[in-house]
Amino acid sequence: MRSFEAQATIRAHPAEVWAVLIDGAHYPDWDSGVVSVEGTIGPGETIKVVSGANPKRTFPVKVTQFEPAASMTWSGGLPLKLFKGRRHFTLTASEDGTTRFEMVEIYTGPLLGLMWRSMPDLAPSFEQFAKGLKKRVEASA
Repeated sequence: MRSFEAQATIRAHPAEVWAVLIDGAHYPDWDSGVVSVEGTIGPGETIKVVSGANPKRTFPVKVTQFEPAASMTWSGGLPLKLFKGRRHFTLTASEDGTTRFEMVEIYTGPLLGLMWRSMPDLAPSFEQFAKGLKKRVEASA
């Protein structure tokens, strides 16, 4: 198993963060590290994501878990579970009115070693996503 993660404390309620998080069409507007998102981010939907870390490739992912204003999971990978990636987003409300945002992507499967060696370091793009989300939500709140 290998993973990347990022966190941010956002001065807004989870519902405000969630509204930005599920508006995939506008990810490029807030410097998320995402070039584009095609499709609707919703339960059971398949979306196509183009990342700034690998702009020549489109990643189809399915929204496999969707709990509004709380958590969401995107899943994708190769057939037969030879390589699988799961990106999990979590929003946790704090008593002070802020939201703790966490994003973790976990990779598994028999081809993990081979795939990992060919993957770019996604840590900077994960940090960019968290910082961009924070900036966008706080500017709108």
